[in-house]
Amino acid sequence: MPWTKNPAALLTSLLVIHVLAHIDRNMLLGFSPQIMKDLALDNTQYGFLVGAVWVLSFGFMATFMGTLADRFSRTRIIAAGVFIWSICTWASGHARSFEEMAIARFFVASGEAALVPAAVGLLVEAFSERRRGTAIGVFFTGIPLGIGLSFLLAGSIGQGLGWRSTFTVLGVVGVLIALSLAFLREERGSGRDGASAAPQGKPFASQVAAVCGVIARQPALRLAVLGFVLANAMFASFSFTQLWMVRERGLDAAGIARTIGGLQIVFGMLGAVGGGALSDRFSKRFAGGHASFMVLLILLCAPLMLAYRFAPAGSALFYLGMCSGFFLPLAIYGPANTLIQGLTPESMRSTIAGVTMLLINVFAIAIGSLAIGFASDRLAAAGNGMPLTTVLLASDVLAIGAALLFWRAARHIRREPGMVDVAAPTTLAH
Repeated sequence: MPWTKNPAALLTSLLVIHVLAHIDRNMLLGFSPQIMKDLALDNTQYGFLVGAVWVLSFGFMATFMGTLADRFSRTRIIAAGVFIWSICTWASGHARSFEEMAIARFFVASGEAALVPAAVGLLVEAFSERRRGTAIGVFFTGIPLGIGLSFLLAGSIGQGLGWRSTFTVLGVVGVLIALSLAFLREERGSGRDGASAAPQGKPFASQVAAVCGVIARQPALRLAVLGFVLANAMFASFSFTQLWMVRERGLDAAGIARTIGGLQIVFGMLGAVGGGALSDRFSKRFAGGHASFMVLLILLCAPLMLAYRFAPAGSALFYLGMCSGFFLPLAIYGPANTLIQGLTPESMRSTIAGVTMLLINVFAIAIGSLAIGFASDRLAAAGNGMPLTTVLLASDVLAIGAALLFWRAARHIRREPGMVDVAAPTTLAH
């Protein structure tokens, strides 16, 4: 039996690769104080490295790779991506200036762009509708695991190795994984829904145009994508979390890196797995399906997230708010992707995953990170004693606003003929 037809093996393999991707991506955050000092970066340059540089590569390449994944071998596309990002992770450890680091991170992003569109398409094919939210949620535990491990590595082993040697080791490990993955083959057949899973995608421009047309015609899909993008503004804020705690809360950089890493792993994984599993189970009880479930999640977590910005460092409220902020964005990934995939034709699923990644990286992460860095620099120059606190609070409020978009999507799912959420209690005939 091909490995892509064994759901458990498929999910485990994709999870390991996803963890590696986010370790390589977020190691820059774990070593942020050291890298900023060694390369003489200001907040705006740092915001560019963790945000805008990804737009120039990851977002656009994710769309391109999505169209390829709808047409060709998804496993080979993933293998090529792992090889590229690993070589460029090694190069990141040899950067001597902002410009060299920006070029290296540009190509790390190019490689990582291959993973999510192909992986989501594989998982949707391999798992039945009633288990998709859980499977996708487990896959996206790669985000908190990768982020958490990057901080733990930076705060422990990385302190002895240094950030340059740590990047070098990660690059070598990734190349070895890529070479082994390249020998695995994919045999497309019938998906779990009984439909043909053979490649049906059109060439790049036609496929992207077709996906944009589907989004334009379906208000529920459009609102779900926009809500998902806005909720990811929480990751732009996260890029500055360690800097905020060190500079404006007086916490030790290495100590708080280990704390952030551990809590991100625990509560990020709880969010990713719990959000996906709970949405599979309970969204059927809501008239708006997964969209309504996400509104409830945001409303439950929002008060703690906002209180966290004002709570004394080290207090119970401070840690509760921090954990809520780690839990919520990952808890949305399972239901949001399940909803979006359920409203999308099968031949376009990897492409729409790529388009969604493009929008997230352009608007939530790149523009968001750059805006946070720029605004905090301007506030500091104007004499504001807590510039990061002010800007991060505004970013939190913006992300929480995703609840309104999900609420509107739920209304369309309930009311519009042809709008189908696979988890909704009833579906309307076409």
